[in-house]
Amino acid sequence: MAKLIIVTRDGTEHEITGDTSLTVMENIRDAGFDELLALCGGCCSCATCHVHVEAGDVDALPAMTEDENDLLDSSDHRGPTSRLSCQLPFTDALDGLRVRLADAD
Repeated sequence: MAKLIIVTRDGTEHEITGDTSLTVMENIRDAGFDELLALCGGCCSCATCHVHVEAGDVDALPAMTEDENDLLDSSDHRGPTSRLSCQLPFTDALDGLRVRLADAD
């Protein structure tokens, strides 16, 4: 199991041991972070699991799909490191990944 660091909207940093059979979104949700709504359950249709990747092996992240890019375009809080956490399989290569929960739209 790999380490995942979540920074909540108030700036508090939390370190969890992530399950590498799940996505980043599922790990955050299962750890009880209610700020991450993930309304569509990971179907890449709502952008309520928006995070900013702050540190880690970003080269190990999968390329952004057109659907993910389009959904992020609808966010007022999109930045250069924005991703939908439902589109990020959490693997051992992402050990130490640090993500900040994006502000709600």
